[in-house]
Amino acid sequence: MVVLNRIYTKTGDAGETSLGDGKRVPKHALRVAAMGAVDEANAALGMVRLITEGDLDAMLMRIQNDLFDLGADLCVPEDSTKKGGAVAANALRIADAQVARLEHEIDAMNAERQPLRSFVLPGGTVAAAYLHLARTLVRRAERLMTELATQEPVGAPALKYVNRLSDHLFVAARRANDNGARDVLWVPGQNR
Repeated sequence: MVVLNRIYTKTGDAGETSLGDGKRVPKHALRVAAMGAVDEANAALGMVRLITEGDLDAMLMRIQNDLFDLGADLCVPEDSTKKGGAVAANALRIADAQVARLEHEIDAMNAERQPLRSFVLPGGTVAAAYLHLARTLVRRAERLMTELATQEPVGAPALKYVNRLSDHLFVAARRANDNGARDVLWVPGQNR
């Protein structure tokens, strides 16, 4: 369990932070940027949850918790070791079951909708607009995570999770738009 007695430590004043294995890295490091993007998406979901309820809100709450798991996963590099032994083997990691849950929820929400005949613009209801914002933040996290994966090991379930999550948030936004009835559709070349 996490215990935070002091909020500030002054250990980051010189532009570095510690990963979960104790390694010090620059705050602008790619891994830290990916963790920050995950945090941004989580904050956007917190905004959406102010105006959602029922099972959609319950899904978003589970996702917020998963995003903390994802941050913890990213915080401990896959190949980490610490004085006295391996750290990565004991680290919290995104599990395939979390990816499967997202897929199940996507399928259930999407079954209620008519097929799309155009791309959807962010908007419609306030909740849908916030969900689209969260979706774009998740896509940023995914871009950073896939870039990180070209340089260091990143768990396959973590990469799958972030990819599915943007799809989940897209379908959730359509649901928040009265099951797509209030979707704002793209009209190619409309303003020429």
